[in-house]
Amino acid sequence: MSDTSGPADERRLAQGREHVVATVDEIPPGKSKVVPIGRHGVGVYNVGGTYYAIANYCPHEGGPLCSGRTRGRTVVDESVPGDAVMVRDKEFIFCPWHQWGFELATGTTAVKPEWSIRTYPVRIVGDDVVVTA
Repeated sequence: MSDTSGPADERRLAQGREHVVATVDEIPPGKSKVVPIGRHGVGVYNVGGTYYAIANYCPHEGGPLCSGRTRGRTVVDESVPGDAVMVRDKEFIFCPWHQWGFELATGTTAVKPEWSIRTYPVRIVGDDVVVTA
């Protein structure tokens, strides 16, 4: 398998159990990895040392959510030029198709909250990143 292969190119892992998906060195802060769990895969993210796992599926039109960019959220701050500031850097994933944003920790979206997506527990065991999905 090459580093550019996506979940469709790899053997799928069964859902509903724990999976060792990487070592902590493989997903350093600010990086992510899509792993072949379930039908669409799961994106695993390291945000400042905290790991998150989220379904690689955008409920808007089925886009590959984890192919999008992570970034923060813009909030109004009238004390700065332009009245806006970016907060919570890399805590949101934005679908590459239509830029719907989802919070990595909860799977919620401000666009249409009833279309929030699944997140999965992640824990570190020794040097292993373990996802329950």
